[in-house]
Amino acid sequence: MRLGIPVYEGVDLLDVAGPAEMFYWAGKDQPLETLILSEDGGPVTAMNGIRFEVQASFADVSALDVLWVPGGDPEVLGQIMSDPGSPYLAYLRQVAEDATWVCSVCEGALLLAQAGLLDGHRATTHWAFIACLQRFCEIDVDTGNPRFVVSGNRLTGGGISSGLDESLQLILMLFGQEAAESVQVTTQYFPEPPVMGTLPPTPACPVTWS
Repeated sequence: MRLGIPVYEGVDLLDVAGPAEMFYWAGKDQPLETLILSEDGGPVTAMNGIRFEVQASFADVSALDVLWVPGGDPEVLGQIMSDPGSPYLAYLRQVAEDATWVCSVCEGALLLAQAGLLDGHRATTHWAFIACLQRFCEIDVDTGNPRFVVSGNRLTGGGISSGLDESLQLILMLFGQEAAESVQVTTQYFPEPPVMGTLPPTPACPVTWS
């Protein structure tokens, strides 16, 4: 089973690295291969300035069993979403057609939405981008800020860190309770945050696209 994370300049690093870590450990005992992809197979620079290598180009990997779309810099998202010939959106449509699961974390839901891949589904995204997702009238947006939402074979996550919960949920659905618990124990993912803030009201959409 091949899982692909297509990245781009300005991607959010935790949207990529957190789930990739979970999937790596799942792949130790399960038939799961995780690939980080970019359009040309070259390295990309994350929104926080960290530059990292990928494993393949979009052309190298023409089909996926699981598609995982990360969020990123709002300005970059707007550029991708405004380009009717975007190679990134075209790749999402291509691999989603035969994928078993189509997933996003954080603002990655906006990229799936612009590609038309969340129509008819319930979905979520980062709390600050809910208003953006609501612009897509064919999507049933969950405004309760859940960690993730499962709708058919679509799995969407909330903001950034929710990708950890969401990836465990995907492992659970793919390989069962024992496999998911094994990854949880290996990564010692039993969160007890030292603070407990509250989410503010959803602001106006911070992404501009045409």
